Formats: sequence, structure tokens, C-alpha cells
Amino acid sequence: MEVEMKIRGLMMDPVTNMPIVILKDVNGNTVLPIWVGIYEANAIALEIEKVTTPRPMTHDLIKTLLLGLSAKVQKVVVSELKEDTFYALIWLEKEGEIISVDSRPSDALALALRLDCPIFVEDGVLKSSKLAASVAEKVSNDELRRWLEGLSDEDMGRYKM
Repeated sequence: MEVEMKIRGLMMDPVTNMPIVILKDVNGNTVLPIWVGIYEANAIALEIEKVTTPRPMTHDLIKTLLLGLSAKVQKVVVSELKEDTFYALIWLEKEGEIISVDSRPSDALALALRLDCPIFVEDGVLKSSKLAASVAEKVSNDELRRWLEGLSDEDMGRYKM
């Protein structure tokens, strides 16, 4: 089962100084932080903040190619979590044919923002992300999750990239 999520924000991890994309369940309070690279975070931040660049960035180029080929992105799905690495699929439709394309979650999310398509996370990924940590890590993950869930819109702005 897939759970629909929205990008709640983009922030810097205060411990590792790495960017985190925060996904939040549209019908609940489930939060999924996904750590991403700085370049990927920049691509997401540019679209969140609606910054136009003088030349097309990679995700803008992909959007233009897909639109030019009359392909529609139906959805992106964070589909797996293996050895602390998230995996995603981009689901395309072209002339009635459905195609899935393997993707890094950060690229799938950057594309989803540009094409205004839904974002989903497999239920198993949400469960695995909660259970994957050892007991010691689980405490800090629970603390981080509570901290993330407690952030207001004003707080999210404070940690913007």
C-alpha cells in the first residue's frame, strides 16, 4: 500500500550538517526524513522557492523532455529502503503505456515538484524506517521524529537552505 506524502520542508540536519527533505503524510502525522546530497537539495530548494535560473537545470531539462515527448508523470514512489538507502520509482504514462523508471528519491522528488505530481511512500518503507535502527539509534530517531513533528512553519523557515 502506498501512502501519499507532501514535501513538508527542506532543512539542514543540525548534527551532520547534511540536507534533509521532510515528507509528511497528507492524511496523518507520519513524517519521513530523507537525507540527500547538497546538489539534490539545491534542486529541490530552487523549485520550492520558485527560483528561476538563467539556464535550465537538470530536472528542468527532464521536465521539458517529458512534456515534449507527451509523457505524463503519474506519480513518484519511494519504494524501498535497503541498508539505510532509499529507492524510488517514477511512474510515467505515454500513449496508454505505463513505464516505471528507477530513480534516487531526491531526483524523483525534484521532478515531482516541477511537474506537480503526487508523491507516495510504500507503507513497508515507513515501517522499515521506524524499525531499521538499533535500540540506541531508535531513541535518537524517535527524538528526531518528535522534534520534526513539532516544527512549525516558522521553524521550517529558520532551517532553510
